[in-house]
Amino acid sequence: MASIARRPDGTYRPRFRDATGKEHARHFKRKADAQRWLDEQTAALVNGTWADPKTAKVTVSDWCDTWLIGYGTRRPRTVRQAEVHLAQIKAHFGGRRLAAVRPSDVRSWTAKLKNAGLAPSYVYALHNRLSQVMSDAVHDGILVRSPCSRRTSPGAGKPRPLVATTAQVWALHDAVPAHLRPAVLLGAFVGLRTAEAVGLRVADVDFMRGVVRPVQQGPGEELKTETSRTPLPIPQQLALELSAAVARWGGDYVVTDGLGRQTSTWAVERAIRAARRKVDGLPEDFRFHDLRHYLASLLIASGLDVKVVQHRLRHGSAKTTLDTYGHLWPDSNESARAAVGAVLAARADSLRTTAADQR
Repeated sequence: MASIARRPDGTYRPRFRDATGKEHARHFKRKADAQRWLDEQTAALVNGTWADPKTAKVTVSDWCDTWLIGYGTRRPRTVRQAEVHLAQIKAHFGGRRLAAVRPSDVRSWTAKLKNAGLAPSYVYALHNRLSQVMSDAVHDGILVRSPCSRRTSPGAGKPRPLVATTAQVWALHDAVPAHLRPAVLLGAFVGLRTAEAVGLRVADVDFMRGVVRPVQQGPGEELKTETSRTPLPIPQQLALELSAAVARWGGDYVVTDGLGRQTSTWAVERAIRAARRKVDGLPEDFRFHDLRHYLASLLIASGLDVKVVQHRLRHGSAKTTLDTYGHLWPDSNESARAAVGAVLAARADSLRTTAADQR
């Protein structure tokens, strides 16, 4: 029930009373709460921290599922890799609200992954994936700001690649099944990756001119970049080796399953794992990809410069080549010392010769 109350300034305001006659203050409390909420929302808009209440309860797991649907337009191998990363992310953050993840939570997560024994490069990749997912949430208006940044990054780590000796490469070649030996040749002397070696067709090799043209990987998937399509010249001896393998095993692919059909990356990697135990000095974690490192070391030891090595390995930039193989080049300080020493020695010889002539 309502009555009229007179204010000190002479005006009147309604006074709410309940059935017992006591003044009803709840109306004014709600009004004050509403004003406080409005002030908070206005301040959030001004500061750029406002988020739609409809999406404020979205969990990390929910957003990962939504994000993956949009990401599914990429190559199947790329999508599968993202699914593996998201499984790790959801295992730790899945049930939490997207907006509740803090930078400190991200740092704790990466530290936990490292303590679990995961490689620094893999932890770095997981952090990059989480950063990608969070940034897209910001772009979509679901999240105000991403908890991932350079300050939360665990660092990529730069482990030196495993480089086999020439004797070890040939021992590995002889230890794998005969029908997979062309894969070892393509990895060690052409620099193809596992999926590229498996996807190389006979039609992609010019045996007469000695040129390998990577076009696809695995079961017909496109290569990642245009640089990966770079034609690669090979010596005539290697062309003859590959041609002989094609003649022996038949089929449309250079590397087969022994029955003329295309083999798989899994079969090649399994063969490498089995063969590396038979080669003295090869570590337990030696992979097919490490054959590319052998090629890089071979080219560098032959005195080729960084641009040539970059071209042969089909890196996108010389920086990638230097970051990976810079330690294999001769010490630049020693080279500089030798160059300066040669000039000084020549100067000393000239002075001695001049002095002798004057005498």
